Amino acid sequence: MLKPKSGSREKYRHAVKVKRSGTGLGLFATEKIPKSTLIIEYFGPVLNNKELSKKNGSKYLFETSYNRTIDGTHRANTARYANHSCKPNCETEVIRGRIYIVSLYTIKPGEELTYDYGEEYTNEHIKPHGCKCSTCLS
Repeated sequence: MLKPKSGSREKYRHAVKVKRSGTGLGLFATEKIPKSTLIIEYFGPVLNNKELSKKNGSKYLFETSYNRTIDGTHRANTARYANHSCKPNCETEVIRGRIYIVSLYTIKPGEELTYDYGEEYTNEHIKPHGCKCSTCLS
């Protein structure tokens, strides 16, 4: 398991940039990112189940445990721009209740950062409109 260093979330951030992608806005590498690197933290207010029930329909909710969900809606959460892919180059790891996007292999500059959003999200938000990731469109 990867272990984050103590300190601010900026210590984990590799050079990334938000820009246009095939599905709207996306998160792109601006430098080479080695395999198994903690790239960026997905953050926001922590909600319990009662608070979560009031947020019905948000696309930026990330469950970390049974009664703990991170609301990544705020635009300061740059990690929210990493898009879904059926053949991703990243994955998410929950470490001590915090969510990190981690590279599955070496990512080249200019490559979009993607991860699999999971079955529940895919069924609710992606399948009704059809998957538009580069794998499915090719």
